[in-house]
Amino acid sequence: MTITIIGAGIAGLTLALNLKQNGIEARVFERVPEVKEIGVGITMLPHAMREFSALGHGAELEAQGIENLESRYYNRFGQLIYKEPCGRYAGYTYPEVGIHRGRLHMVLFKAARERLGEARITTNRTCVGVEQTAGGATAFFVETSTGKPAESVTADGVIACDGINSAVRKQFYPDEQVAFAGINTWRGVTRRKPILTGRSYLRVGSIRTGKIVIYPIVHNVDGEGNQLINWMAEIQSDGPIKNDWNKPGDLADFHHIYRDWKYDWLDVGELIGNADSILEYPMVDKDPVERWTFGRVTLAGDAAHPMYPRGSNGAAQAAIDTRVLADCLAGSGDVCAALKAYEAARLPVTNRIVRTNRENPPDFINIRVEELTGDRPFDDLDSLISQAELRALSDRYKQVAGFALGDIKGG
Repeated sequence: MTITIIGAGIAGLTLALNLKQNGIEARVFERVPEVKEIGVGITMLPHAMREFSALGHGAELEAQGIENLESRYYNRFGQLIYKEPCGRYAGYTYPEVGIHRGRLHMVLFKAARERLGEARITTNRTCVGVEQTAGGATAFFVETSTGKPAESVTADGVIACDGINSAVRKQFYPDEQVAFAGINTWRGVTRRKPILTGRSYLRVGSIRTGKIVIYPIVHNVDGEGNQLINWMAEIQSDGPIKNDWNKPGDLADFHHIYRDWKYDWLDVGELIGNADSILEYPMVDKDPVERWTFGRVTLAGDAAHPMYPRGSNGAAQAAIDTRVLADCLAGSGDVCAALKAYEAARLPVTNRIVRTNRENPPDFINIRVEELTGDRPFDDLDSLISQAELRALSDRYKQVAGFALGDIKGG
């Protein structure tokens, strides 16, 4: 059995590694001419770390990131709403780890080159379409840097791991558009002294009046004890204006919202203003579809189920996709049947998560408290909502998103 993988992101690389563990030959084709360590932070929840650990990289990723001790929710006035332990501290077998996305990517990329062989990973190739017959599936490419046609590749199956703007998905859903609900985001990293425990994951405010997620991703980044702090600012507006993926973020567009958020434990405006770099993104996903698999071709990761970057669940779901997909292929000599079995196992689960991230995100806790207090500082939060009720909101999201403590086999 031979498999062509379109895309060398987290989904494509974890699929290649999972297939290799199952003795299945794969070739990976990546759009960019050179894979580099780029991006900002990502949180790997315990079910993501379970998948990466099974591939042999758990300890390495933990060493390159920061294990989260706790998750804390605050209102925009700096008042603590709710906190809970994370990862191992909450009883999971695996940790919750904040890491630079580029570091995660490079760990997987280097591993894939070593295990598959460098000749099986080709960069500078943009997929422009697929065709199939009863005996195989052919992927067609152009050189990204020149636009010139490149050699086509035929295999037993083609797996599209080419992200939210997947060219393969577009072939089957040509009229589809990304869904934008008026939420724009700005992401950045800032070098500064540790915040609170130095291993705290923070959600402050709500999307209605301004929200920011903050967590550290690198210890002692400068040799002077400072951490590299990842943050994502998020705000909902009534207008249809959508951020541009392709330009740096401008402080003038959003800094005024957070300028006066000064607490005894953090000056949020200063954190944002001192960022090394700022990127802007629209908060987009795509409406769930009822089919990923078309004969010998299927979708995985963001190509299959683009979801809001909330709850730190996108990378985990991509990694789970690829493990299930590799297991299905290894257990069947019929590629078409294996791809349909994978779809049956994963599509309903991930479609539910896409909808949950839209309607009932993990920071619904913040939104609920803002409603109860009328967006004002509170004197006695327990008189409005109990900690048990807040815990239930948190647990409900984990259950739907598939990482409640009791639902994760092996922790």
